[in-house]
Amino acid sequence: MKITWLGHAAFLLEGSRRVLIDPFLSGNPASPVKPQEVDVDVIAVTHGHGDHLGDAIEISKRCNAPVVCIHELSRYIAMNGGNAVGMNIGGTAEVKDVRFTMVPALHSADVEENGRLISTGCPAGFVVELDGVKVYHAGDTDVFIDMQLIGELHSPDVMLVPIGDWYTMGIRGAVKALELVKPKVAVPMHYGTFPVINQDPEEFRKLAEDKTGVKVVVLRPGEGFEYP
Repeated sequence: MKITWLGHAAFLLEGSRRVLIDPFLSGNPASPVKPQEVDVDVIAVTHGHGDHLGDAIEISKRCNAPVVCIHELSRYIAMNGGNAVGMNIGGTAEVKDVRFTMVPALHSADVEENGRLISTGCPAGFVVELDGVKVYHAGDTDVFIDMQLIGELHSPDVMLVPIGDWYTMGIRGAVKALELVKPKVAVPMHYGTFPVINQDPEEFRKLAEDKTGVKVVVLRPGEGFEYP
């Protein structure tokens, strides 16, 4: 599998299918691509905030790609013309030969539309299984003790972990999250997009590798790596 960071919390997973997660591309100063440049089979969205839902509906329409997300957000996407697959925490859905298991996240969730806030269910993370590789996208979250269960139940190979602080856990929390989940590889995300979430990924790498032994891959937006 090739895993490419598109800035903020957006990732492209490429194997026998192309999976796009949290496609905040337009309006994202860190994104190396525009929505119309991305061709995908399926999209996953962790929650309805604009920096995660992003361009999902537009890309869904153009690519005829299902958007996998929490049930309430799926209704919003469908009402706006997107192809939505709603599910809920703890469930596993197989969509286009990709397995999506929805797991908890500690955050908030809504969509802003014409100056109104619309409730779109709770935030989530995903364990995505494609071609035998399991990638845990933690979504926007603080560290929480039940991450240990996610590790025990799903044994993710790669964890995509926020380190930006302010809106999510910071570096110390992210290191603890790796201790609980025990992935083989971790990739920091949700940092550096805006000044308020500026963090040093090399500091995270050093602390994480020294304390947990988990290999940390630091990417620049547009960069990817192959796993295994």
